[in-house]
Amino acid sequence: MFPVTVDLQSTFKHYKKTFKALSDEKRLHILNLLANTPEDSICVCDLMEKINLPQSKLSYHLKILLQANLIIQNKKGTWSYYSLNHKEINNVLSEELCCLFRKN
Repeated sequence: MFPVTVDLQSTFKHYKKTFKALSDEKRLHILNLLANTPEDSICVCDLMEKINLPQSKLSYHLKILLQANLIIQNKKGTWSYYSLNHKEINNVLSEELCCLFRKN
């Protein structure tokens, strides 16, 4: 779990990056596709087809999700496969984040 008490400024920066990544409908769609894929990961070629985005725009969105640590990239040959980073997703959905805004 991301330690809230260690350095509040870095905690804020971490969540700023996370919420920026989550603030776009296309990126939310990508996360939803990854969450609902029957396999452990999905090929970028299949993502392009399912989300109906050109490779350049999809790469942009994937880069932001990767930088926010919300997804994981694995290369198999020439193709990249993506999966959710469940630890980070669960962290965003955890009580830890709520505690930043509750009265002590």
